[in-house]
Amino acid sequence: MFKKKEGGGFFDRLKTGLEKTRKTLASGIEAVIFGERAIDSNLYEELEAVLVGADVGAVFANELIDEIKEEVKRKELNNPAALKHILMERMAGILRSVDKPLELPENGPYTVMVIGVNGTGKTTTIGKLAHYFREENRSVMLVAADTFRAAAIEQLEVWSKRAGASFVKQKMGSDPSSVVFDAVKAALNRKTDVMLIDTAGRLHTKSNLMEELKKMKRVMGRELPGSPHEVLLVLDATTGQNAVVQAKMFNEEVGVTGIVLTKLDGTSKGGIVVRITNELNIPVRFIGIGEGIDDLRPFDGEEFVKAIFE
Repeated sequence: MFKKKEGGGFFDRLKTGLEKTRKTLASGIEAVIFGERAIDSNLYEELEAVLVGADVGAVFANELIDEIKEEVKRKELNNPAALKHILMERMAGILRSVDKPLELPENGPYTVMVIGVNGTGKTTTIGKLAHYFREENRSVMLVAADTFRAAAIEQLEVWSKRAGASFVKQKMGSDPSSVVFDAVKAALNRKTDVMLIDTAGRLHTKSNLMEELKKMKRVMGRELPGSPHEVLLVLDATTGQNAVVQAKMFNEEVGVTGIVLTKLDGTSKGGIVVRITNELNIPVRFIGIGEGIDDLRPFDGEEFVKAIFE
């Protein structure tokens, strides 16, 4: 089992990284409930506007407003200040429902296929994941199955050296499934703990590219039953609604088991984490809150909510 790293230092960085979201969401909520306000239709509208502005999604916003209305109706809520606590509990509950750590299989390599569109920071994310797993004393192999760009292969090889991971590649233009086939054989022979597979960045609307991902999955499953053990979709948090669209499409076409959300430090709409989890029921495995190699960490829902509101 991969344990979440402890330490106040990272929590402080998490709070700093989520500063823009905190200003939009937490500060927005504080402004709505400030003073001795009545809980009425105006307050509901203002609260919903803040939630939508933080990109938590209309579904979550509507559910929360309905819950508040029910509590007011039952006369269990008459203080606007309590709204913040309800919001925190609801957000944490949604994130907690799918908060499951990654687990290594008993035998053989733990295979992770990393997918996503261009520009999300996919290859860099793989490099940072390699560093993370090496810090956990796991042997790691990076696989260059993005054979369309020479720069992608070169970039991944640089990361493999930086992280102390082994590296598998073929010449540019090779069949990605052939690369994966060779990599699985090598990982089994070397008794590698974790195999991270880089795939070509692709538009989620291109069916031929999706078919290529499916073929890679079939090849892996044939050579190593049960693999890939994880299909990680890398999403750019700054793209908001588009990230949700990408997640839905990739999940329908390929089957996504986990999400890496990058660039959370660059957006005020960090509520996208709640939206993706609530609407798609896919766990967020890792989040990126900075440029540093240690700024990609396992996601902790409780910690995330605290970093926004405390």
